[in-house]
Amino acid sequence: MRQVFSLLVDNTSGVLSRVAGLFSRRGYNISSLTVGETADPRYSRMTVVAEGDERILDQIRKQLAKLIDVVDIKVLNPETSVSRELVLVKIRVDEADRQSVLTTASIFRGNIVDVSPDSLIIELTGGASKLDAFLKLMSNYEILELARTGITGLSRGSEDVRYL
Repeated sequence: MRQVFSLLVDNTSGVLSRVAGLFSRRGYNISSLTVGETADPRYSRMTVVAEGDERILDQIRKQLAKLIDVVDIKVLNPETSVSRELVLVKIRVDEADRQSVLTTASIFRGNIVDVSPDSLIIELTGGASKLDAFLKLMSNYEILELARTGITGLSRGSEDVRYL
């Protein structure tokens, strides 16, 4: 079972280390982790994806809530939240294959962010299944480099917004 935790944390040094340390001390694995400052520079949002059975995921939530730097925790359920991921992929392409790659990127609503004589860098955002499908199609070409951000997300609506 996989669960996405959205944490609102104090934007201070060492917070990331304390959150990651909680996972490593207990032998839990972080599948994905993204962090960024919020509209209020005093706080950052961390999106942490963890896997385990219901008991382990509940324990993770309780342990995170005990951390002094954690202001708020939400579990992002797929039905009631929006989540996205970003991938940058550099693909080796020659003149003969360039149009085919451009067409495929366009179908997936990808953006070409760099062009060189022998490669393209494509930026693509969406759900993990969309990105996986695109990368599977691109596996016919030589993927020179790949960078994937991990999941970030927010709950839908304004009912559970935490005002500070």
